[in-house]
Amino acid sequence: MKIKAVIPAAGFGTRFLPTTKAVPKELLPIVDKPAIQYIVEEGLLSGIKDFVIITGKNKKAIEDHFDNYQELQSNLKSKNKENLIESISKIIEKANFLFVRQREQLGLGHAIQTARPAFSDEHLAIFLPDDIFTGKVPGMAQLIKIATQEKCNVVAVQEVPKEEVNRYGIIDIRRQFSPNLFQVRDLVEKPPVNAAPSNLAIVGRYVLSSNIFESLEDLQFGSGGEIQLTDGIQNLLLNGEKVFAYKIQGQRYDAGTILGWLKTNIEFALKHPEYSNIILEHLSKLDREFLVMQGKAESLSKKQVKINI
Repeated sequence: MKIKAVIPAAGFGTRFLPTTKAVPKELLPIVDKPAIQYIVEEGLLSGIKDFVIITGKNKKAIEDHFDNYQELQSNLKSKNKENLIESISKIIEKANFLFVRQREQLGLGHAIQTARPAFSDEHLAIFLPDDIFTGKVPGMAQLIKIATQEKCNVVAVQEVPKEEVNRYGIIDIRRQFSPNLFQVRDLVEKPPVNAAPSNLAIVGRYVLSSNIFESLEDLQFGSGGEIQLTDGIQNLLLNGEKVFAYKIQGQRYDAGTILGWLKTNIEFALKHPEYSNIILEHLSKLDREFLVMQGKAESLSKKQVKINI
């Protein structure tokens, strides 16, 4: 299967304002690397060499990150500190990057459509950079294996609480092959809680045939007044293509909100070989201090109650 990666990175990053007024959300660090670098590393580990990154205004820094910087490299070499950029240098050496500008923010489906000139008949491995997956086998590699074996399109899914289904694209199951693999009957973008066909939500990874471009061309503006990728995949189904859904094995981190980004940083720091013990000790100290403070607050509250009585 011939395949190229597509990474939509043109959004405004409004949840992280004012930071993202000038800094792309995708470059916010997860401990010691920007979030989007984890995505590219997953792609490389999944056997993908070609990456199409969809950018927008004020996103030039993403292009710079995945490019050589001779002055910096020379400076670090003279100080014997080349290890500081070793991880990104390896990526630049192994991967090919093409950057495509999305001139209007008209939804995820529209962002994917802007990548069309970069494709002929290759399949699209779509990575949403807000979602970071970790595990023994890269998340995208799991989807590619199923797409190759079954000659189908594949979307990653995860069970979500019923009250949260209206935040996601949700699948309707035609057939279940195993605890983790499903054939899709229908896809619904952000359904009302009482109308959702399941609680299996589409999360951050897709392998789609190049026919997705024609499917997206036929769409009108959908949920939220945007061109939705979910609706394009629905068109693939209507045109007779198979779509499977798979629960990726591993841990998913949602770095697309401030709270999710903070939690992701804490968990990654606790697993980091250099920082884990230091962070664990610091968190334990904070926990002890919090318990002491909480005890004082409870004592004060009891005194106030007595006074009021």
